[in-house]
Amino acid sequence: MLPLLERWLKAAALEVQEYVRLVAAAFRAIVTPPIYRHDIVEQFDVIGVGSLTVVLLTGLFTGAALASQTGLTLDQFGARPVVGRLVSASMVKELGPVLTALMLTGRIGSGIAAELGSMVVTDQINALRALGTDPVRKLVVPRVLAGFFMAPVLTVISDFVGIFGGWIVARFQLQVASGLYWSSVTQALFIQDVEQGLVKPFVLGFVIVTIACHVGLRTSGGTQGVGKATTIAVVAGSVAVIAMDFFVTQVLVSLIY
Repeated sequence: MLPLLERWLKAAALEVQEYVRLVAAAFRAIVTPPIYRHDIVEQFDVIGVGSLTVVLLTGLFTGAALASQTGLTLDQFGARPVVGRLVSASMVKELGPVLTALMLTGRIGSGIAAELGSMVVTDQINALRALGTDPVRKLVVPRVLAGFFMAPVLTVISDFVGIFGGWIVARFQLQVASGLYWSSVTQALFIQDVEQGLVKPFVLGFVIVTIACHVGLRTSGGTQGVGKATTIAVVAGSVAVIAMDFFVTQVLVSLIY
């Protein structure tokens, strides 16, 4: 039992070490030439525009479900008109960033891990090195930049769509006047809440993409290894999103409030 635990701890420490090395190499490649601008723009399109549909649907139905459930609860206190306040605060501060990040983990994290893993098992990564191209600079940096900058954009879109979905339910199911709903939305949002909702996606987007790149580049074992790497990327990315959301929230609360 003890040797098994020791091997597991050594393997975990090795993975953390390699992840930190990859992140350090990516930071170094970002600030030094050459920079592959075409690949960066392509990844912005793949990660940003390509994820727009799933983010829109997730935000819309999350806001609608939130308004429907909380409206019934608020009825017990005669507070149905403030449903907009609860929807907006929940979407902007917590649900928008986390659910968007989880959707990106499922769509982008798995795709990156599968793509890079396939390149590893088919020796395309070694071919890049043989041609004098740094795989981190060519493959990792564009994806890291796209994930870092597009996650906040998608989160903002998800927030607005979620609040709109809450308005649909509040107006047509809960019979709350539109003016009352939107005034409640604006009254609930403070600049500290908006700052918290905008800082989180930068961190979560970075974590999602770097974990997926790390898992993809560490793939071994042929096509079966690619499938395993994809699963690991989604599971590890999802857990990391929830964990980082907690830690970032604690830091922001201590700094802002």
